[in-house]
Amino acid sequence: MLRRWARIFDSQFRIPGTNIRFGIDPIIGLVPGVGDLASPILSMFMVWHGARLGVPKIVLARMVLNALIDAVTGVIPVFGDLFDFGWKATAWNLALLERHAMPGQRATSFDYVFVILCCAVLAAAALLALVLLVWLGDSIGGRLV
Repeated sequence: MLRRWARIFDSQFRIPGTNIRFGIDPIIGLVPGVGDLASPILSMFMVWHGARLGVPKIVLARMVLNALIDAVTGVIPVFGDLFDFGWKATAWNLALLERHAMPGQRATSFDYVFVILCCAVLAAAALLALVLLVWLGDSIGGRLV
């Protein structure tokens, strides 16, 4: 299921005549506010799943960083949408998850605490970026009137 969602988000479509692939992530990103949260939410689910599979904490941190970069740049109008064509955080996180999952090793309670904290940081960063974007929009819009 994660593989299917990663493909949908990052590489479902191909630009005809090229090898350039993209998914719905840059398209969903065009929806103000909500669109920029779709990819980080999927990434949080992947990080949680990785912790349940026993993926090393450093790999989980790398997955969170991939998602943070995607979330922070995604809220920048136009640039963020263009950035999503090249930054394939969901596909990269899936590759990390598949490469580092350790069968038979159970996650400890600390692994879950670590993931919850990472997800909270990711959610706070995405929310902060959206709040700053709205604040900047209100500040600029107030001067134009």
